[in-house]
Amino acid sequence: MNRKMNGLVPRYIYAGSYTSPHFAPGAPNPSQGTGISVYKMLDTGELELASEVATENPSSLAINSDKTFLYAVNELGVDEDSNPLGSVTAFAVDAETGGLAVLNQQPTQGGWPCHCSVHPSGRFLIAANYGTGDYPVFPIASDGRLGSAIFVAKGEGSGPDTARQSGPHAHMVLSDPQANRVYGVDLGADRVLSWDFDEDTGRLTASELPFVQTASGCGPRHMVFSDDGCNAFVLNELSSTVDLFDVDPATGFFIWRQTVSTLPADCTLKRPVFDPENPGFIPEGTNTGAEIRLHPSGKWLYTTNRGMNTVAQFAVDADSRDLRLVEVTDSKGDCPRGMIIDPEGHVLIVGNQNSNTIAVFAIDPETGRLGDPIQVLDAPSPVDFVFGAKVEPTP
Repeated sequence: MNRKMNGLVPRYIYAGSYTSPHFAPGAPNPSQGTGISVYKMLDTGELELASEVATENPSSLAINSDKTFLYAVNELGVDEDSNPLGSVTAFAVDAETGGLAVLNQQPTQGGWPCHCSVHPSGRFLIAANYGTGDYPVFPIASDGRLGSAIFVAKGEGSGPDTARQSGPHAHMVLSDPQANRVYGVDLGADRVLSWDFDEDTGRLTASELPFVQTASGCGPRHMVFSDDGCNAFVLNELSSTVDLFDVDPATGFFIWRQTVSTLPADCTLKRPVFDPENPGFIPEGTNTGAEIRLHPSGKWLYTTNRGMNTVAQFAVDADSRDLRLVEVTDSKGDCPRGMIIDPEGHVLIVGNQNSNTIAVFAIDPETGRLGDPIQVLDAPSPVDFVFGAKVEPTP
């Protein structure tokens, strides 16, 4: 057992996985997962399995601000007649145990949904259908249940990498910190889309600047805002780079400032040549980016490298927000994908999809560096995480 970490607040944490008999993208073997695993994060930073709930391919998780309802996309494609099978599932959270109970499920009206987020109003869930490149909006009832999709925003366009960018591929959807707009990150069209959101109807309407075009073929995947909303950091999956944008919170306009690699200068890993029959596979000698997280202090930014199998740490300049690569740390597994930092910024948790492990690292409070892991635990195909409520002490 590791020592207690000062300031670390024990919490429930939820891990989504790909499930049997499905394959995680590019994985060599079928997943052995059953759905969502519920862990207690102890005051040492270690994770202790508390319960599990079955649901198909919950590859992205979202939780409401009260930590009372959790939502998951069910990343499924199409049936034999090309009908989309993707869905989203709502769960009630048990306040005492952190356990999950299924409330209901709704179709996403598209294929391969890979991300979802709860709008800051708490009244809507928005999902991203990777396969069909669109963004359905679902109303959330007072009991946490999801209504059927009331609006679907369509992506459009394509990119030069025909194996991965033959059409729009919605990879993330999120709101800015001020809840002024909703943004969609489109890997297929090399775009970040921008919408005004009507909280009465759930309708997404193209903003005055409807999209920002990123570099050709870079494949934007995930994005995070600074707390003040004045900067956006976009992780590009295909080029293993991060774009820094200045953002005007009033207009939502993005202005490019900087692009940095997630790989060290002496790294010889290349961009993959993707197999259209298995586009998630990362050949030896290549790398793609997966997840991006900003430390709560705003001082450090972290991304995961699949292929190099590392977590990259960047220093964030206090004034300009410019990025400087500090170091890369072995993720202690194969294909690090999802990653999360606790709200107080003490630990970083990363899921190694293909080696079926979760690694927990302490974050140095002075430098942001990651040392040896506190814990590496077995977990089937871990791909996404969210924190839940605090674990109440046992009387």
